[in-house]
Amino acid sequence: MIYDYIMENYKNGEPIFLNDLPGESKDYLRQEMKKLVDEGRLERLYNGVYYLSYITILGTKGKISIDKYIEKKYLEIDGKTVGYITGLQLANKYGFTTQNPSCYEICSNEATTKQRKQEIDGNTIVVYKPVADVTETNIYALQFLDLMSVIDKYSEISGKEFAVKLKKYVSNVRLDFSVVKEYLPLYPDKVYRNIYDGGLMSELV
Repeated sequence: MIYDYIMENYKNGEPIFLNDLPGESKDYLRQEMKKLVDEGRLERLYNGVYYLSYITILGTKGKISIDKYIEKKYLEIDGKTVGYITGLQLANKYGFTTQNPSCYEICSNEATTKQRKQEIDGNTIVVYKPVADVTETNIYALQFLDLMSVIDKYSEISGKEFAVKLKKYVSNVRLDFSVVKEYLPLYPDKVYRNIYDGGLMSELV
């Protein structure tokens, strides 16, 4: 039974994509999933995406994990890297700003248009088409260049503090500047200036 498979392979809040479930007939699967939703054992996020019904420790109805949804739909598919977090969320993660993002910004190979906004369970996700297909090899180079294209807009620090923070970020992700140089021409000129301000220009020489 499909429910037994779901219980064995999925945790509370984890998105269940219809296409990931075993079974040759998708029509049959849809009927089974509809039945489980009607019985209250599953919740439907939207057509083709579900999650287990559960109650939190506070006694409220559990929700889908938006982070897990983003990870499974846009960042890693079948074990392959296909996307990364960008924008204000990235700047916040590495300590360049204390501003909390109002939406999730993602660059993903799954994007079908240059930019698309999606509302999921009260959360806004903006998905961008990357300048080049994201792979395990270039993910950190593309993410770094994305950050350098907006850092002057988001960063609350400057000067020496900014340079120290940027070098720490580069070290943490083990950034390969030979890969950065390969994709640098695809980004606006201000990226060079922001890299220079961060004291990393020598890495590109």
